[in-house]
Amino acid sequence: MPRLLNLLALGLLSALSACGQSTKNSAPVTLLPAAPAQAGNETLILASGCFWGTEYFLKRVDGVLSTTVGYTGGHVENPSYEQVCSKRTGHYEACLVEYDPKRTSAEAILRTFFETHDPTQANGQGPDIGPQYRSAVFYQNEAQRDLTQSLIGLLTAKGLKVATEVLPAQAFYSAEGYHQDYYDIKGGTPYCHGYRKLF
Repeated sequence: MPRLLNLLALGLLSALSACGQSTKNSAPVTLLPAAPAQAGNETLILASGCFWGTEYFLKRVDGVLSTTVGYTGGHVENPSYEQVCSKRTGHYEACLVEYDPKRTSAEAILRTFFETHDPTQANGQGPDIGPQYRSAVFYQNEAQRDLTQSLIGLLTAKGLKVATEVLPAQAFYSAEGYHQDYYDIKGGTPYCHGYRKLF
């Protein structure tokens, strides 16, 4: 019995010392970078720190149809949460946003992205420090790249030193199920994301 308790405690401490608060696990699912669920919809892949907070704000944009939190930008296929939190896979915590372009636009979503995290912070977001928490836009076409760079130009003109990376999209791996819709299911609000008007 003491051995079982020690193993349970070790597992809980390991999960808490990583990035989250749950010990559930399920195999990640690979999603292609540009794979909207319905014809006519479009997608963006955005990273702005802990993906729970990124998703919380982006899913509230009118016209966003779905969000999936996951991992992208790394060199390990189908990484687990624990692997990403080890800071050795190169992945970012990111959010795949599917939206209806008749109801909203990539620009509206990107403006929300920039205004709900600190795009000037490098190698982390708020108290979350590490490469998996970097700010980045993973563009899937030239239009997304050019739009992102244009918005960064506006922020730079306002005197902000933007650390957000603009990178070509890579394979996106859905995070384990317990990470999806985290704040809506668990309650509460993000601890390292908040809205502030930048544009």
